[in-house]
Amino acid sequence: MPPSFPGASPLAGRAPTEPRLPSSTDLSRSPQPGFRVLETAVARADGTTHVSQMKVPALPLFEAAFSAFARGTVLQSDFGDIAIEDLQPGDKLATTSGKSARVLWIGSASFAPIDANGRRTPLTRVMADSFGQGRPDSFLTLGPSARILQTPPHLRGQVGAGTVLSPVHHFVDSVNVIEVTPPTPVTLFHIVLERHAAVYAGGLECETYHPGANATRTVSHTLRDLYLSMFPHIHHVSDFGPLAHPRAPEIDQMLATAAY
Repeated sequence: MPPSFPGASPLAGRAPTEPRLPSSTDLSRSPQPGFRVLETAVARADGTTHVSQMKVPALPLFEAAFSAFARGTVLQSDFGDIAIEDLQPGDKLATTSGKSARVLWIGSASFAPIDANGRRTPLTRVMADSFGQGRPDSFLTLGPSARILQTPPHLRGQVGAGTVLSPVHHFVDSVNVIEVTPPTPVTLFHIVLERHAAVYAGGLECETYHPGANATRTVSHTLRDLYLSMFPHIHHVSDFGPLAHPRAPEIDQMLATAAY
């Protein structure tokens, strides 16, 4: 079995790469955001894996790309269940479409319960069977950018028999879905597949990373270029392809616009 990611990283002890970082003007929309060290593993065209580190601004655009799954999350792959920290680019994961998809990119970073600027990083713990039998099959801890394939109650009349991707923290009820703040730093992950999909995490359908079509529309060119540099296989946001399922916030926005 190949060495796990990101434990025992070949980059241990090596200084992170230093791409052109944004100036204070670029970051003016979010005062003193700080920076975070991101580690990525990327599938190359020749079948090898490239592992690297880079420093990125601690802004939502960036952090959403590596803050969905907690260490220990078990995903369903073509060769059995695998913990996310053992996943490798090139592995194939089962998706809700019935067709497996290849992992192209894995991102991870360490998150402190409260960072230097006083920002909290709450996690969401989903208890077993919260969304039906085996969904999930045991408790599951997810990060702030995690979405699950579950329609919120207020949208069920709008989407009919369809399902939408919803932020898991929208389902917090302090009984089955609980907000937790870990006492020590945690490593969070996200993954990009060859196509956007929902995969099985502990039996619960969870979204793979996709920034959305408008993710970089309102940021500076410097931030956009730095963001895209996290994904060597991506040259434009449109290269992420279409969404596999609609997202709840976008539906809310469309309904509000139609009502207006």
